[in-house]
Amino acid sequence: MGATTGFYLHPASPLHDTGWGHPEHQGRLRALASAVGKDLLTLHGSVEQMEAGEAAIEDLLRVHSQAHVERVRAGCRAAETGEAIVSLDEDTKVSGASWEAALGSAGAAITAARDIVQGRIANAFVAGRPPGHHATPDKVMGFCLFNSIAIVARWLQARGHAERVLIVDWDVHHGNGTQDAFYDDPTVFFLSLHQWPHYPGTGAADERGAAAGDGYTLNVPLPAGTPRDEYRGHFERGVEAAVGLLRPDFVLVSSGFDVMAGDPLGGMLLEPEDLHAMTRRLLEGVASECGGRMLVLLEGGYDPKRLGDGTVAVVRALAGLPPT
Repeated sequence: MGATTGFYLHPASPLHDTGWGHPEHQGRLRALASAVGKDLLTLHGSVEQMEAGEAAIEDLLRVHSQAHVERVRAGCRAAETGEAIVSLDEDTKVSGASWEAALGSAGAAITAARDIVQGRIANAFVAGRPPGHHATPDKVMGFCLFNSIAIVARWLQARGHAERVLIVDWDVHHGNGTQDAFYDDPTVFFLSLHQWPHYPGTGAADERGAAAGDGYTLNVPLPAGTPRDEYRGHFERGVEAAVGLLRPDFVLVSSGFDVMAGDPLGGMLLEPEDLHAMTRRLLEGVASECGGRMLVLLEGGYDPKRLGDGTVAVVRALAGLPPT
């Protein structure tokens, strides 16, 4: 297996334009790429920037309805034709570049997963934009168009690369779209730690899955200002519970950097070194049982400087390097 960590950023992702003053703005990826670039001397030989492909429509349709895909495409076309920002809902906006960005974000995740299973790299970080974990099978929501982490989970299963997938979501907001996609499915365990009460209002502790998937969703709602050590304790117990029920053969992470202290859309207190330790815990304690097959996807994070610092910490953890 390749010894390096892959870093993926589709060239269309930074072009997605949500308009002036929107929290999920183009500067997020610029800040992230700048922070990773400044650390390249340390990362050299351990992290390699990889080329990202686009998702196919059939990849989207494993998670989303045909009507959903067509609505997103129509909105992006309208934005391109009118040379304007178009609102698909109160929070979720698109520009003429958003369709390619959304396909590129999902496609980068699929490319990274393919490179991992083919042994080209050991693990990966995908700097996708727009984010995805609020997008349900039939609805855009919370800045999200397509649910990239759900799409890559279904791609892995459809291609026979994984039977049991663990998805860990530490974004400050509950990943309602990811939960919806797998709520009755015992082959995907969804673990979410999130601020409560908070947007989008889902993710109560009694939401545990349905039918055959009962018990395969674990929500850990936490109050704003939860101390770092307490948060890490909840994380540890959640991971142990997930692995106790489902021994995954691939680990996916929705990494929302809005869980860090100072984020304008969150009230949690984590620092980059916490995310480094949590990444190492998953890599060494869970993914090591399935050949180290682990993929981290960018979700939220709305303070550009903190987003960059958090990304460097997670990438360093994936590469086996100490935090800065």
